[in-house]
Amino acid sequence: MTFDDLRRTSDNRTAGLVRLFLALLFLMTGVMKLAVPMLADAFSGQLLAAGLPLYEPSLWIVPILEMLLGFVLAVGLLVRPAAVAVVGLMCVATYVHLVVDDPSLFPLQPSEPIIPLVVIVMSGYLLWRGSGAWSLDLRATDRAY
Repeated sequence: MTFDDLRRTSDNRTAGLVRLFLALLFLMTGVMKLAVPMLADAFSGQLLAAGLPLYEPSLWIVPILEMLLGFVLAVGLLVRPAAVAVVGLMCVATYVHLVVDDPSLFPLQPSEPIIPLVVIVMSGYLLWRGSGAWSLDLRATDRAY
């Protein structure tokens, strides 16, 4: 697979809407984990209760990565590699939802892994279709082909 293959997409509005929805979701969750004390505490509690390694760096790296992925998805640049990163994050999130049995650590979402699994499916759609309408990848595709 070449670099151009990673960016190849069509003017698919469904893919564009899925991408923009995920962008908004990741931008919001990243900012909220850093700026809203209640949510930062819940995220910290989730990491501790799940026994994940690298606890302290994760408190900063994960929200910053979420915001970066949100930005990349928003502009539609290299969406397929971003979708792979999203799937990786959501696999960890699914694990956390499955092993943490304290509902108070999930204040804005169900304690079941519904949201991470839906995000994985949406990311799979972006892997298949590309970044779609309103994306920088589409502009590059239009010029290249």
